[in-house]
Amino acid sequence: MSSTIEIQKICELCGKEFTAKTTVTRFCGHTCASRAYKLREKQNKIGKAINETNQQKLLSLSELNIEAIKQKDFLSIKEAHTLLGLSERTFYRLMKNGTIQATRLGKRTIIKRSEIDKLFAS
Repeated sequence: MSSTIEIQKICELCGKEFTAKTTVTRFCGHTCASRAYKLREKQNKIGKAINETNQQKLLSLSELNIEAIKQKDFLSIKEAHTLLGLSERTFYRLMKNGTIQATRLGKRTIIKRSEIDKLFAS
């Protein structure tokens, strides 16, 4: 079944008016469709490069945070499990088992840096 539809449309790339034979046609011809494809691919590559750069920035920021954490004598639970490279759940398990001693100050729980150093001394 062939269609005899003729719709006046405007090309999304060059802006020229053209007669489309389907309702989903977006470009006036093969040249504009190819150029639009190349632009989409270029934008995808640029987006990927930006994401990679942002992830590298985040990694360098986390390294700076770890250096700052290493200087502290008392750590929060988040700082301690980040420093050890453990999940929060695993760190709580170590506290429950008595492997790591923690102290409550009001609503906060703090861990002495020496407690973490003891883990590696034995």
